[in-house]
Amino acid sequence: MPSVKVKDSESFESALKHFKKQCEREGILSEIKKREHYDKPSIKKKKKIIAARKKAVKRSRPAPKPAK
Repeated sequence: MPSVKVKDSESFESALKHFKKQCEREGILSEIKKREHYDKPSIKKKKKIIAARKKAVKRSRPAPKPAK
């Protein structure tokens, strides 16, 4: 759980900035987004397979030719 100790001379905006940065470092926002909707295990498996296919297709494409 992130916590920020606010100093007497520190403004609210800077304390909020420190708190947001700490939340970002601990990965709280990404965890919230991941847990926002529940996916059944079968759906997770399908998504994983689709992502692997897309990645394979992307890897098999020829690299773009450099500009002259």
